[in-house]
Amino acid sequence: MGSCEKEQMLMNFDGPIIVGAGPSGIAVAACLKANGIPSLVLERSDCIASLWQHKTYDRLKLHLPKQFCELPLFGYPKNFPKYPTKKQFISYMEAYASHFEIRPKFNQSVAIAEYDFSKSVWKVYTQDCVYVSKWIVVATGENAEAVVPEIQGIETFEGVVRHTSEYKSGGEFRNKRVLVVGCGNSGMEVSLDLCRYNASPFMVVRNSVHVLPREMFGLSTFGIAMTLLNWLPLRAVDKLILMLANLTLGNTDKLGLRRPKTGPLELKNATGKTPVLDTGALSLIKSGNIKVVEQGVREITKNGAKFMDGQEIVFDSIVLATGYKSNVPYWLKGSDFFTEEGMPKNPFPNGWKGNNGLYTVGFTRRGLLGTTSDALKIARDITDQWQSTTACTLCTSLGQNNVLILE
Repeated sequence: MGSCEKEQMLMNFDGPIIVGAGPSGIAVAACLKANGIPSLVLERSDCIASLWQHKTYDRLKLHLPKQFCELPLFGYPKNFPKYPTKKQFISYMEAYASHFEIRPKFNQSVAIAEYDFSKSVWKVYTQDCVYVSKWIVVATGENAEAVVPEIQGIETFEGVVRHTSEYKSGGEFRNKRVLVVGCGNSGMEVSLDLCRYNASPFMVVRNSVHVLPREMFGLSTFGIAMTLLNWLPLRAVDKLILMLANLTLGNTDKLGLRRPKTGPLELKNATGKTPVLDTGALSLIKSGNIKVVEQGVREITKNGAKFMDGQEIVFDSIVLATGYKSNVPYWLKGSDFFTEEGMPKNPFPNGWKGNNGLYTVGFTRRGLLGTTSDALKIARDITDQWQSTTACTLCTSLGQNNVLILE
């Protein structure tokens, strides 16, 4: 392996280059390390799991039980609760990286990564260096960049505007009237958090949404669904889950939360849209502490918002719970493996491998379970190539030394 002594100097690396030091990138590096293969992890931020460390709210917990959110080859500490907190998950990630001696190169923002067909290598350009390898693993994931919608007049608003990537707690919004744009898991949890600081959230529900209890009968709803899928077809499981959810939560349509016609699991598989797992927001909607606004925002004014039905409401602040998107199209060049939205064209479980040594992880729309599955596949595939290359090199060396091998 070479060294990078000057700006834009070439640095050749024997193992794969992994772009992104989130859970996906670290998982692949760990699986490779377990097979004795080095990797180079490039991270634009100053830490691992930067989305979790820098862009999540304080009260965040894993929405699924920890057994569904483990990375490969290294589990959670036994004393961790069923739903680890943000701090506990970050500590798990740091322990994971330490256990496998993964040391990413931080503050390395990838401007371009492209395949050099003349030399059959990938060239990854950062502000400091051009890294070169036979393999590249795209591990920047589905949630690399905040989605900030263009809303007419928002630049005239005189109050505070925050995307959830900048939201830490409701303390900043104590006793304020807050417009929350978005009703996914983040929108629901931010609204719940705002209530704990005596704020008044108005949650805009622009589309239909499945709201499910996080647990039913003391068991994880997700766990129940995964178990039922072992015996029943997906649509039958959806019907059962929705029947149980209606018994537990009641008819959410009456609260302004219209359910999609497609079941939650089928919708997740088809579009990636995750059902909301309720952690307390629904009871506050029922009590009126969280107000649901069924009309979309037509325009933001200097002191509030106008809605599609002509209604106008005064707000002190706005929180955009509008999600994240992939940033792959901005930096990965010369590959048609990804869609314009930055997702693999081939859906799970076939979206982990492209051509010319290109791999992807963290794009399954199946959380850390999908990450674990793809990380193991990637490591196995690269290991096979690595061992084959090593064997060929050894054979060539033995041949040059005129050694006869008898079987």
